[in-house]
Amino acid sequence: MLICCGGLRTDYIIPPYGEPRLNQIGGNALYAAAGARLWHQPVAILARVGQNYPPEWLAELAARGFDTRGIRIIPGDQDHRTFYAYLDDNTRVDTEPAKHFARLGLPLPDALRGYVHSTPGQDDPDHYEPLAVTPEDLMAYAQARASEPPPIGLHIAPISIRTQQFLPAAARQLGIALISADPGERAMRPALRPYVEAVLAGLDVFMPSAQEAEQFFADMPTVHTPKQRLRWFAARGPRIAVLKLGSAGALIYERASERFWLVPAVPVKVVDVTGAGDAFCGGFIAGLASHGDLVRAAINGAVSASFAVEGYGPHALLSAHAEAAQRRATMLSKQIAIV
Repeated sequence: MLICCGGLRTDYIIPPYGEPRLNQIGGNALYAAAGARLWHQPVAILARVGQNYPPEWLAELAARGFDTRGIRIIPGDQDHRTFYAYLDDNTRVDTEPAKHFARLGLPLPDALRGYVHSTPGQDDPDHYEPLAVTPEDLMAYAQARASEPPPIGLHIAPISIRTQQFLPAAARQLGIALISADPGERAMRPALRPYVEAVLAGLDVFMPSAQEAEQFFADMPTVHTPKQRLRWFAARGPRIAVLKLGSAGALIYERASERFWLVPAVPVKVVDVTGAGDAFCGGFIAGLASHGDLVRAAINGAVSASFAVEGYGPHALLSAHAEAAQRRATMLSKQIAIV
């Protein structure tokens, strides 16, 4: 069993091309789990949702084979909304939805009234926001599967920085040997550097985006190249650090060998890049947990991301077949560069 922890959301997307996509199933936990499932089964989702989360979506996740025992329904209605407006394939914003609908000549959807941004409270290191997964949630899930073997890995998608700081220690207590995290843009700010360092100390793999790393090191001009940034992350705990480069692929660093690999993106027609980074992380951790080869794991991640971008929402990724994934992996394996 591999666990993907994060958010289950209701997405409102303005893609770089085409019409807005409203009220669709999403969330980084879903994209990461779907990316992982291409290379490893079974996969569990660890998340919190409110009583207003569509029950048919929970039923769909279970019907698709995900272990949903780790999804906790908490009392009351909760805010599951995520809004993204893409300025291009690699740049997005999650604020001011009215402005972005207006530039398309469209009114703000009623469902987005009062929306601020997609992650309220996630950058608070002292408190869990309502949808933040806690160590107690992980322990409750472990108790639900007490008669089963320990999970082989845990990936923590962008979520409360407090979750990312304290969940790894709880996972180690349960015998989970492989833990990865994708920090998310709210955590990757210079003011939160001490907390990010605490997160790094508990991880095996750290997978931010290049944009997040740029923001994180804005006040550290001596750490300005991708390689310097990966070394900085790895020196604080993870044995593997990954910089997601969007359409340029991913740069992988292994601390023990001090080697870097550049893994390109799979060349496919891009429809919607929502969830691509999460799918990469899920594919990467699933591959690493299954075979231990970090280059193959990066290929697995890139292939998962390639399916995620081929359609609106997670459906292209959820419908991907193992045979097609393996063909893409074989093709990509011939393009890896040591840099």
